[in-house]
Amino acid sequence: MATIHIDRVLETCVKQGASDIHLVTGRPPVLRLHGGLRSLETKVMDADDTQAIMKSITPDRNQQELQEVGSTDFGFAFKDRGRFRVSVFRQRGELSLVLRLIPNELLSFEAIGLPSIIAELCRRPQGMFLVTGPTGSGKSTTLASMINWINEHLDHHIITVEDPIEYYHYHKKSIINQREVGLDCPTFAEALRRSLRQDPDVILVGELRDLETIESAVRAAETGHLVFSTLHTTGCQGTVTRLIDAFPVNQQEQLRVQLSTNLISVLSQTLCKKVGGKGRVAAYEFMMVTPAISNLIRENKTFRINSAIQTGKKYGMQLMDDHLWEHFQNKKITLDEMMSKARFPDNLREKATGVKKELMAKGKLSEEAGFESEFDKKEE
Repeated sequence: MATIHIDRVLETCVKQGASDIHLVTGRPPVLRLHGGLRSLETKVMDADDTQAIMKSITPDRNQQELQEVGSTDFGFAFKDRGRFRVSVFRQRGELSLVLRLIPNELLSFEAIGLPSIIAELCRRPQGMFLVTGPTGSGKSTTLASMINWINEHLDHHIITVEDPIEYYHYHKKSIINQREVGLDCPTFAEALRRSLRQDPDVILVGELRDLETIESAVRAAETGHLVFSTLHTTGCQGTVTRLIDAFPVNQQEQLRVQLSTNLISVLSQTLCKKVGGKGRVAAYEFMMVTPAISNLIRENKTFRINSAIQTGKKYGMQLMDDHLWEHFQNKKITLDEMMSKARFPDNLREKATGVKKELMAKGKLSEEAGFESEFDKKEE
């Protein structure tokens, strides 16, 4: 019974293009659709329902982990429709499940709006490329697109270390080996250490979640490999600071030197609700480590990185707030959405007020009509 029930929920999630499913005792199944939560019109789930669903989809080793530590993560394929990344956990003595849909289709750089220079960076023989942003900002999708591009265009050996494996990649022009933490290897750091003896050209590390993993990733970049990874940080400047601060003070000087020579680029992203509420659009902050930025990292002047990004537009660099403003001007996102995702909302509000005054002076906007009427029209 539970399997039929979960199959119907999974099917609905795929058909409607939802990003997540929440299965909680005392509520019907809930989908996250275009960033908002929507309950399905089915029965309210009780403790037996969540227990039965958990048992129907959770591998034995993960059920064991759930018993021992109160939560577990794993991935599973739903027919040929897509994969789901699942987190099962206990709350108030009962089970809850969150399933994140990982679509089968790997998107092109153009489709997700990535800067055009990304393809050139994917050809680099060595260095570290970080994709950062909050949970659910599309980091996995961006990285999967980059790995797929390399797989299609270059004859490389690619090793991925993930927890759990999200997008499945198949051998194309490259050879690709995907290792899952807990199943194929004990930890990120251990898998990274071993990978250096496995003749890789490209290494993807699911997340730089501790000091040991950061050290191993930097060492891999230093020894002639192209390393991709993610961090839950906001902004390129904040990412560099966070990496350095993860180390004890007596090691920070050495890490600054290592990052200044091995970090290639940081792409920081967030997802915004589109005008009209249907679909989402990505906004990016993008930094390439030019000689000027390399010097700032080495000399511990990371507070000046934002200014360097601003003056590095010819390299394709941009600040998050500039990209949000561009989306707002192109009527892709609302004023409120822009403000909620902005790094410096006061500056953007000032800018918006200036444009409003200008429009009123030209007679294109009346006092009564309000700002939203001019800017928040639905996309054509």
